[in-house]
Amino acid sequence: MTNKTDDLTDETKVKKKSLTREYIEAILIALLLALLIRTFIVQAFKIPSGSMEKTLLIGDHILVSKFSYGTHIPNEIPFINIRLFDDIVLFSSVPERGDIIVFKFPKDETRDFIKRVIGLPGDLLEVRQQKVYINNKPYEDVRARHTESPSDSPLVPRDDFGPILVPDDHVFVMGDNRENSQDSRYWGYLNVKKIRGKALIIYWSWDQIESWVRFERFGKILE
Repeated sequence: MTNKTDDLTDETKVKKKSLTREYIEAILIALLLALLIRTFIVQAFKIPSGSMEKTLLIGDHILVSKFSYGTHIPNEIPFINIRLFDDIVLFSSVPERGDIIVFKFPKDETRDFIKRVIGLPGDLLEVRQQKVYINNKPYEDVRARHTESPSDSPLVPRDDFGPILVPDDHVFVMGDNRENSQDSRYWGYLNVKKIRGKALIIYWSWDQIESWVRFERFGKILE
């Protein structure tokens, strides 16, 4: 005679194992999708410095398109930034002038920087008394912020730089907060293969000084 209690117990155990397996599979699939999205589609970044003020403020959280300038072959162990091989980018393209980009800092590729593209390949670029000239013509950048007047004695490279010719497959980047930005004036051109993506939108913003959420910045499109 079959023990019904034992049968029910076995059936319950099977159901629990099946449910546990479903949870584990769901979690693994979710993690895999999150990793694929982070690697190929969009990634979140936090703004740690004031080099892009007033466009971006310390505490802004932004979403960055990972495929705007090509498809990066994954070459890092996720979340720990250990690189396995050199950067490989398929269908690589050059950003447009004025794009805000996130990239690997050339002097330390474990760090991410965010700046605006000013010079494109083939451009003759010069800075004279804080004014940018491209191909000998003044470049009107309405987003540039100056906190100090040009110095009487030239401050190189901050206020006076170049002229230089931007090489192929490279761009010249600058922070909007011109007197408070470590950018191409100090460390040189940026190889387009080092670009992680194009900054798209602010999805969250936290004022660290006032300890307050900046609701008015939510959803701001970055231009």
